[in-house]
Amino acid sequence: MTFQIEYWHWVVFGMLLIMAELVVPSFTIFWFGLGGLLMAVLVWLVPDLSLSIQLVAWAIGSSLFALAWFKLLRPLMVDRTKAGIAREAVLGETGQVIQAPQPPRRGQVRFATPVLGDDEWEFICDDSVVVGDRVMITEISGNTLIVKKRG
Repeated sequence: MTFQIEYWHWVVFGMLLIMAELVVPSFTIFWFGLGGLLMAVLVWLVPDLSLSIQLVAWAIGSSLFALAWFKLLRPLMVDRTKAGIAREAVLGETGQVIQAPQPPRRGQVRFATPVLGDDEWEFICDDSVVVGDRVMITEISGNTLIVKKRG
């Protein structure tokens, strides 16, 4: 009696690995589960594959899925905002004046990447600034930035 791996064996194996990801929070086992599902499709299309070829194809497919995640997809999901970061991390950030201060109204500055969760802030500046000037954060006072004109 010869044991033949069927496509549904790979489906079950892949689903078990994907479900194991619920218990092991590393987000790597998931990709090996997807490799198992990929093998299910491959074995369904070509049922005469030997077990050794199936295992090598599963290892290669799973590795490619994991590599694609860590090298291509995960870097796109990085939060580039400065939300939740300490005050010291945003000191020195530069932005562009979009509304010059005119007493009693404060000016508005816009940053390319959000600073402390927002990309536009009211500011106070001792220097004379006009729309389009670049300013740098020197201090934070409540909901207002204290900036200086960037030379």
